[in-house]
Amino acid sequence: MKYRFILGFLIFSSFETIQAQNSYVKLGQKALMDGDFKNAVSILEKACIIDSTNANALWMLGYSYYHCDSYKKSIIAYTKVITVKPADATAYYYRARAKGHLANDNLVTAADKEKYFLGSILDFTKAASLNPSDLKNYQNRGIAYKDYGMFKLIKNTGFYDKNRAANAFRASIADLQKVLDSDPSRLDITSLLDLSKEQLAHMNRK
Repeated sequence: MKYRFILGFLIFSSFETIQAQNSYVKLGQKALMDGDFKNAVSILEKACIIDSTNANALWMLGYSYYHCDSYKKSIIAYTKVITVKPADATAYYYRARAKGHLANDNLVTAADKEKYFLGSILDFTKAASLNPSDLKNYQNRGIAYKDYGMFKLIKNTGFYDKNRAANAFRASIADLQKVLDSDPSRLDITSLLDLSKEQLAHMNRK
């Protein structure tokens, strides 16, 4: 009788926990869909405390952090998503975007910029390998390569490297050309492509 009571209590407690977590997830999803990302963060953090392995809650939390400009927290959340769902291309994509924002932050040290640029490029590469038909992976990786090339040309940072800059611009050109080939009307891509080509040509003239 005693064991039956304990078992019943444990089942009831687990059911209450699942119900509470589901409630937070639903509320968090609604806040996210409404564009109320700060509220979504507050709600989804509670959901993830109850169940730290819920990939959907973690994904939405990472997305909400991202839109609150909390890029480091977004990276942490998406890293947890990837631990649970290693084939989630969108988790790699948004983690790459978050790293890219930090890489371009003027308050970040040169060493951290190097780390974030490379991390962003690697994550876009992984996202592209998981979902090769999604051209936004190549577009954003092309932009990341361009920005990384510019960073490698800045002297007095300890990370100046003309050869790696040239390679980055070449990689940027390849990615952006792939996107442009699929839609020649993309003037934004044409402009970005021209920037990478101009930088590479300028380096070759020196």
